[in-house]
Amino acid sequence: MPQTIERKNFMIIDDDADDRFFFKDALTKMLSSVECIEADGPQEAFEQLRKVTQLPDFIFLDINMPRMDGRECLKQLKSDKKLKHIPVIMYSTSFSEESINEFHKLGALSYLNKPTDMKKLPGQILKVIGGQ
Repeated sequence: MPQTIERKNFMIIDDDADDRFFFKDALTKMLSSVECIEADGPQEAFEQLRKVTQLPDFIFLDINMPRMDGRECLKQLKSDKKLKHIPVIMYSTSFSEESINEFHKLGALSYLNKPTDMKKLPGQILKVIGGQ
């Protein structure tokens, strides 16, 4: 049942097409009006962010990616005057206490563990964006 939230724009940066699909599916199931920009890694994300007419309200950023990992991408996002205000939620299959602390210091809003049961994903997403 979609929650009533004003239109939200999201960006998902993940090199795994299946994860991007599940994420986008979860968003469209829980929000009545949503736009989701998909990027197959940081390079594509930065190219898209330069072209969009409306920046995303939230960026969900996978940590483990080839070429440039989520940590380095987060640093670049937060050093860009145009993009640094966008809340970034890091996500991965697991987090250590040290990595969580590091991501917060680098400017991430929160983190999200990728669920093994995708039915749980909408609730997890709503929990991390709910206060925004």
